[in-house]
Amino acid sequence: MCLNNISVDQQNPTGWFEPLYAQAKGDSSQVPWAKNQPHPYLQQWLSINSPQTEGKSALVIGCGLGDDAELLASIGYQVTAFDISPTAIAWCQQRFPNSTVNYLVADLFNLDPQWQGKYDFIFECKTIQALPLNVRSQVIQKIATLVAPKGTLLVITRHREANTIPDGPPWALSDAELSQFTELGLSEVSCDRFVEGEQTKIEQYRLEYCRS
Repeated sequence: MCLNNISVDQQNPTGWFEPLYAQAKGDSSQVPWAKNQPHPYLQQWLSINSPQTEGKSALVIGCGLGDDAELLASIGYQVTAFDISPTAIAWCQQRFPNSTVNYLVADLFNLDPQWQGKYDFIFECKTIQALPLNVRSQVIQKIATLVAPKGTLLVITRHREANTIPDGPPWALSDAELSQFTELGLSEVSCDRFVEGEQTKIEQYRLEYCRS
């Protein structure tokens, strides 16, 4: 399935996820971002940083088929993982029937107020870039409020130059958009850059933020 062929309703920017998962009919190859393994940039970051996980909570935003959530649970985090798609969450529960992860159907635009400032580690992998620019600031604000004091937010996203108009989905993030996290009280700890594809040369960022 090609993302370029997906039509996104500007009034319902998350509405296209459930049809995509439902139409896949259990075939993960039909979900463009599903790799059936944790994201390698997350694996690398965990290997380098060896975070303290005992008694710590983690949240996976737009968890998809659950591989990243399962990795975080396997190293000791108490993990909550949510997705807007009921099919995706049911798929996670089917794939990992004995999981300790709390899989939930939830809407990023309407999260439980009790989640604010709750999570010690938050993983956001390419969810923001899957939403149109007219909701970008709102999404970033929602995510930033979830980070606990001294908590960490790890973001993986495509990156674009500020003077370019993205064609999507996905819509890569600009430096100006990413700077909103620091404007909302987070500190940027690191920014790692990767280039994927010999022909396409897609620039990817892995950004670590913390709440002081």
